[in-house]
This record gives sequence, C-alpha cells and structure tokens, in this order.
Amino acid sequence: VQLVESGGGLVQAGGSLRLSCAASGFITDDYAIGWFRQAPGEDREGVACITGRDGRLHYGDSMQGRFTIARDDAENTVYLQMNSLKPEDTAVYYCAVTEVRNGGSYYCLPYGYDFWGQGTQVTVSS
Repeated sequence: VQLVESGGGLVQAGGSLRLSCAASGFITDDYAIGWFRQAPGEDREGVACITGRDGRLHYGDSMQGRFTIARDDAENTVYLQMNSLKPEDTAVYYCAVTEVRNGGSYYCLPYGYDFWGQGTQVTVSS
C-alpha cells in the first residue's frame, strides 16, 4: 500500500488549502480512508475520514464546517479542502487507510488505521 500526500504549505489565517492523497495497492472496497494531523508535542488526531462502501463521513470537532473530505474512487484519491484556517491548524497532516474492522476505523481514530503516508506540513500564520 502506498499513500502519497501533496498540497501542504504556508497560508495566512483565514486562507484555504487543499490536500490530496493518492492511494495505491489497496484491494478491498470496504475501507476507511482519512486525514489525521499531529502538532509538535501533541497526540495525533483525526481530522476527517470516509468509512466503508457507503462513504460515511466523520469530522473532528474543531474541523466541522471548515474542512471537507471527498473521495474520488476512479482516481483512488482522497481530498481535504480546508477553509478558514487558523494558526492552531498548524501541524503535519497524514493520510491513512485501513480495512474497516474495528472502532478506530469507524470513528476516525488513529489506532484503527494500518497504512500511513509520509505526511505534509501545513503552517498557518497569524
């Protein structure tokens, strides 16, 4: 399984970024794919995930209404549109994928995900 993220960078508060994650080598259609982030000294947290064949969405509490996750099955790519960015959104953002199999994969929790990308830095200046 290979996950390649792109789209990170430096943006001013209030601005927008779109992250992309191209996935390959994953053969089940009952999977969860999502975005997580980790700031220095903080635990990794779920940002937004799409779970299962029905594409159920889950967002972290502080991302509701600002971030949108979308999946392009034809391109095996998942996107994260981030609007109204805040300095506290600064972190390394990771794409991850897993077969749907436990609570972590249902509820966008890092422990539930098996395969991870290398991460992309997002920095929001005030």
